Amino acid sequence: MRTFLFLFAVFFLLAPARNAFFDEKCFKLNGRCMNSCRKNEDLVALCQKSLKCCLTLQPCWKSKDD
Repeated sequence: MRTFLFLFAVFFLLAPARNAFFDEKCFKLNGRCMNSCRKNEDLVALCQKSLKCCLTLQPCWKSKDD
C-alpha cells in the first residue's frame, strides 16, 4: 500500500511539470506538434490528432552550418 501511495503522489505531482521534452516531436525531431504555430514558426507537416508540426524559423544570417 505504501508503494501505491508513493507512486500516486509522484505521478500526481509531476503531471503539471510537463515540458517540451514530453511533447510529441516531428520533422526529424526538429519540430513540435501543437494546436497552432507561433509567429516565429512555420507549418511544415501535420501530426496525429489534427495537430500541426511547427518548426522554428531561423533568420538567414544564422545557419546551422556555422
